[in-house]
Amino acid sequence: MCTAATYKTNDFYFGRTLDYEFSYGDEITVTPRNFPFIFREKGTVNSHYAMIGMAHVADNTPLYYEAVNEKGLGMAGLNFVGNAVYFDCAQGKDNVAQFEFIPWILSQCANVKEARKLTENINLLNTPFSPKLPVAQLHWIIADREEAITVESVEEGIRIYDNPVGVLTNNPPFDKQMFNLNNYMGLTAKSPENTFAKGLELNRYSRGMGALGLPGDLSSQSRFVRAAFVKMNSTSGSEEKESVSQFFHILNSVDQQRGCCVLEGDKCEITIYTCCCNADKGIYYYTSYDNHQITAVDMNKENLDGTELVRYKPIAEEQIRIQN
Repeated sequence: MCTAATYKTNDFYFGRTLDYEFSYGDEITVTPRNFPFIFREKGTVNSHYAMIGMAHVADNTPLYYEAVNEKGLGMAGLNFVGNAVYFDCAQGKDNVAQFEFIPWILSQCANVKEARKLTENINLLNTPFSPKLPVAQLHWIIADREEAITVESVEEGIRIYDNPVGVLTNNPPFDKQMFNLNNYMGLTAKSPENTFAKGLELNRYSRGMGALGLPGDLSSQSRFVRAAFVKMNSTSGSEEKESVSQFFHILNSVDQQRGCCVLEGDKCEITIYTCCCNADKGIYYYTSYDNHQITAVDMNKENLDGTELVRYKPIAEEQIRIQN
């Protein structure tokens, strides 16, 4: 399970948590403009926008979990188990394998408007990357500094939703996630007023009581509500460090701690990493479960006209600064 969010101050920020019980060996990966993307049904694209994100690299192919491109467009895939449906090739459609969707969009789209138009003709294929890497059931958030959309491939076909909160979790489908927010319209970041009944004196005994009822469990529906509330009420300074810090605080509100979500075989789902991408500057910030120090990779410090992937292993061990 995962949570993705957007945030804007002077710059636009895009990121997510990746919550799972194990890692595939993820790496911060820069794909330069002249790295050849070989699409199963769309041929080879030798020149495209550069991008940076977290990926599992298999056979020199970056299988991105999320990424931003040099134009400031971000895209992330999140688990959508039980609802995602993919198809065989269809005539007249852009037939793109599920694992190719992120590079297909980010390689050629500069903004959400272009991504929406391209997605309208897409047919996501049920083609696995390899026998060892079966098709993942996902849906996606695509965002720039002006707007965000959610894309779902379901039994009826492609569904594209406006995403006014700039947040995405997992199930249920996005329209139901948005409808559920109606149940929380009474929440407020301010101190609440007593509207319980006339003539009954009730008093505020603590700060933060306006958010009583905000769900705190780890289910995807609850994380959507909590992340949307925190994100849409967040304020910070507009400088880079303040903005990045606030973004991590937004996503830290939905952290999954080891032991709180136990799976079969006593495995635990945890927040393997949290990332924050400055989409305007091409800087990828991240923390990991055992390393809370924010680490950054700037794609503009790499040769973006190159032909080879640039890969960095995440720093996984805790970095503690000793002050005395």
